[in-house]
Amino acid sequence: VQLVESGGGLVQAGGSLRLSCAASTRTLNPYVMGWFRQAPGQEREFVAAISWNGASTYYADSVKGRFTISREYGKNTMWLQMNSLNSADTADYYCAAYYGLMVVAATEKYAYWGQGTLVTVSS
Repeated sequence: VQLVESGGGLVQAGGSLRLSCAASTRTLNPYVMGWFRQAPGQEREFVAAISWNGASTYYADSVKGRFTISREYGKNTMWLQMNSLNSADTADYYCAAYYGLMVVAATEKYAYWGQGTLVTVSS
């Protein structure tokens, strides 16, 4: 799976931003997609994930209620709607995927990664 993120940028605290991830694959096997983020000097952390058909989602506690992950089945596109942003959300955001059915948070499970898009929240 090849993944390309877009939509990062600078936003004021309390604002919103929407990230997109376009996926391309040569097989019809189902794959889970997820968002991870990495702030300077910190380890990469799980943000949210969604099943192959969009029916199941899973969020990190830190973003639950503020972020919404969605996916358009058949068009290989995933989004992350981020609301009520704060400075702790500043990070490089990565789209990731793995072939499978279970929605999981473990970084090591995801075999495919995008290049990342930077989100900066100013206070």
